[in-house]
Amino acid sequence: MDIDDYQATAADTVQFNQENENEVISICLLGLSGEVGELATEYKKKIRDGESYQSFREKIIEEMGDIMWYLSSIATHEDIEFSEVLRKNELKIRQRWHDLNHAGQLKFESEFYDDGCEDNEQFPREFVAEFREVVRKDGKLYAEISINGKPFGAPLRDNAYSDDFYRFHDLFHLSYVVVLGWSPIARRFLDCKRKNDDQKDEIEDGGRSAVIDEAISALVFDYASTHNFFDGTSGVDYELLRTIKSLTKHLEIKNRTHKEWETAILLGYEIWRELKEKRKGRVICNMHEKTMMFEDMVE
Repeated sequence: MDIDDYQATAADTVQFNQENENEVISICLLGLSGEVGELATEYKKKIRDGESYQSFREKIIEEMGDIMWYLSSIATHEDIEFSEVLRKNELKIRQRWHDLNHAGQLKFESEFYDDGCEDNEQFPREFVAEFREVVRKDGKLYAEISINGKPFGAPLRDNAYSDDFYRFHDLFHLSYVVVLGWSPIARRFLDCKRKNDDQKDEIEDGGRSAVIDEAISALVFDYASTHNFFDGTSGVDYELLRTIKSLTKHLEIKNRTHKEWETAILLGYEIWRELKEKRKGRVICNMHEKTMMFEDMVE
């Protein structure tokens, strides 16, 4: 059955006053809530009675149909074709999960945003990042980072009242590079801004995009701090991913999916937890393979 044909049929069976907007919405929402409750009741009976509840399948089909009727009625009232609802939901699903192949493994685009640029304007496709803690002349503890033996940015402190190890947060920018091929902060510190392209230099690699890069790092860290820094979890909150996508919707990174962002975040925090425990280490990064591997560093 065509879903829009169903919607038209359902609309012909509405028995309440469709001119009264408050009445339509109230009846539909209350009816929808009631039918969801009925569906839950059927599952309760199934749990209670087991295989002896032989009408279970027929009953849940009926309850799901009633739920569809109320959803269809809401769509009709709002002048929305039900097929549009399904198309947009399918798009959301694909954006969230389309990187999964049939074996459940991640797939990624092979292109990099700086393909075709001069070598000195490209991210190094393979690099080694070294993190270590040092006490400086002021007697305070700092994190120092180097990439392929060269300093990466300035030594960092947590800039917080408590010791939360945000001093290692440059690792997150590197995970964005490895998985997404993007990080204005990393591009600046690696001295590979795309200066031969005025627009990319100003917009993609400029100050505003760098602020967004840092904002994402801080935003995710705040969330992670209340979720065990993603230890033991396999996913990132969808609303957080949506916020990140919204922040980057005007940049080249806009074509990266929710799933790719999730992978970059989880990979970064997997390595960050190692650094937090050991306070120093070497991270082997490969953009082609989208991998980061932690190694103990002996000095």
